[in-house]
Amino acid sequence: MQLTRYTDFSLRVLMYLTVQPRNQRVTVSDISEQFTIPRNHLVKIVHQLGQKGYIITRRGKGGGISLACEPAEINVGSVVKDMEPNLNVVECENPICPILPGCQPRGVLNDARDAFLAVLEGYTIADVTQSPDYLFQLLNPDKSA
Repeated sequence: MQLTRYTDFSLRVLMYLTVQPRNQRVTVSDISEQFTIPRNHLVKIVHQLGQKGYIITRRGKGGGISLACEPAEINVGSVVKDMEPNLNVVECENPICPILPGCQPRGVLNDARDAFLAVLEGYTIADVTQSPDYLFQLLNPDKSA
């Protein structure tokens, strides 16, 4: 199973915000430049992360984005489920597969998907950013001491 770049970038945004100094807001442009993600694409991702309650977005002077809660409260599995448009491993309905009523591989593949998601649900953004100082240095080489 492969996640979309949209979900990948969503996780990167959350990780980037995790390693920033507390109460510091960053801009979409900051993240776009850091990860070489097209700004317009990132705006859509940030908007959805805000709608889902993962981040706080503030417009205007002094605005920016920040985490809405502690990284330990942001479940990786939940982020993936919220950001992925479709978690089906196979498309059986478009076009309708003739063996759909008796299909056994579909059940096996769904079990594999569920196991994949169960593993992701065992981790938080804090878990995947266990070395925040090191990640901060990688993302901000000019700000490292």
